Amino acid sequence: LLRGYCGLSFVAGWGGGGCLADDMGLGKTIQVLAMVQRDWPTSKMPTLLVCPTSVMNNWQREAANFAPELPVLVHHGPSRMRDKEFQKAAKKYALVVTSYGLAHRDVEFMVSVPWRGVVLDEAQNIKNPQSKQSEAVRVLGADYRFALTGTPVENHLGDLWSIMEFLNPGFLGTQAKFKQNFLVPIQSDHDADASERLRRATGPFMLRRLKTDKTIISDLPEKMEMKVFCPLTKEQTSLYASVLNDTERSLLLAEGIQRKGIILSTLSKLKQVCNHPAHFLGDKSRIANRSGKLTRLTEMLEEVLSVGDRALIFSQFAVMGGILQQHLQEKFGCEVLFLHGGVPKKKRDKMVEEFQNEDGPQIFVLSLKAGGTGLNLTSANHVFHFDRWWNPAVERQATDRAFRIGQQRNVQVHKMVCIGTLEEKIDQIIEHKKAVAEEVVGTGEGWLTEMSNDDLREVLALSREAVGV
Repeated sequence: LLRGYCGLSFVAGWGGGGCLADDMGLGKTIQVLAMVQRDWPTSKMPTLLVCPTSVMNNWQREAANFAPELPVLVHHGPSRMRDKEFQKAAKKYALVVTSYGLAHRDVEFMVSVPWRGVVLDEAQNIKNPQSKQSEAVRVLGADYRFALTGTPVENHLGDLWSIMEFLNPGFLGTQAKFKQNFLVPIQSDHDADASERLRRATGPFMLRRLKTDKTIISDLPEKMEMKVFCPLTKEQTSLYASVLNDTERSLLLAEGIQRKGIILSTLSKLKQVCNHPAHFLGDKSRIANRSGKLTRLTEMLEEVLSVGDRALIFSQFAVMGGILQQHLQEKFGCEVLFLHGGVPKKKRDKMVEEFQNEDGPQIFVLSLKAGGTGLNLTSANHVFHFDRWWNPAVERQATDRAFRIGQQRNVQVHKMVCIGTLEEKIDQIIEHKKAVAEEVVGTGEGWLTEMSNDDLREVLALSREAVGV
């Protein structure tokens, strides 16, 4: 972390721009927060952080966790500040977080703010230099500029020019000159000299650490667990509210076993809504762009696949597993394995063997009950819990399909949580009671049925921050 932080500090010190392209899980977020924390007491100038809508909540949560004294403004939603109100308010915050869409829409008044820094997370979003959002972020003035990406930019030369044009305008010449001097010679003619010239030119601005780097591998825990906070889409929000309204009416007269049944049914429905509207509705309509959680998973998998890593994705619902398989195969154009309870043993063994093979598929979707125990899947170094089984022991067993004897790499565990929903609130309850969590939730969700109506209402209620832009 310190090396990346020092690199960013050096680049910022001379007023330039730098690209932090560390592998996923090596702390890009923390390094940026450390920079902002260092600057804020003396500069009192805000830093603008532009990111996909799907990760805005993550930045807010990480800042609260690692730099709680930093004032953070999340600029999004229909009631967001505009014009002079925004310009005046922004100066009171160390970090202003917004989305690429709003950076373009609100650029007219954002451009007047004296920014200490402008940071682009998932900077591949500006790979098209002619797009409105690329043009918008380039006109924002700042003392320094950073671009964060987990995708190796050197593998996507078309993206490189656009990112460098944001960081250090004019450094690589015009787009036409870049194409003539580097893009065509390298990609068409495999010109080693052109590759070396480009590497030397951009090297000082590119900070990239790999998980395989021997100088950092000893600093990493063997298993890194992290929460991935996701917003709901407007469709999900509407469905969630509808389920709550129906439950409220049903609980008024219910008692005993009937009441428990209503609560357990509601929990299942709300989890399905958080997963994807198609999961809850059982419809066959389009999958993309309807679920904040699926959008974020897709973005993260893009990064995983780009560096040759492999992933296990667990869901407790076989229906959701099928949706994931279909969507990911269509999105990435590659085979995605799916193991559920209906798969016969012979086929199951073949799938495991195929995934463990060096040339096998990179993504394996598993239903929690079918794939949570008894399998050896050590070729995966990422484990995604798409929905949460509120029993730490069950989740740990699933994670241990990858984190077990024979695993040669560090394993990253990503627990996906819809912010402002029952997923986040129950996760908080478990975290606060970690010492006795296994006793409290050892029977799954039964403990929730013992809550009073008022307590239950508080846990299930939808917070304002749940909704994305």
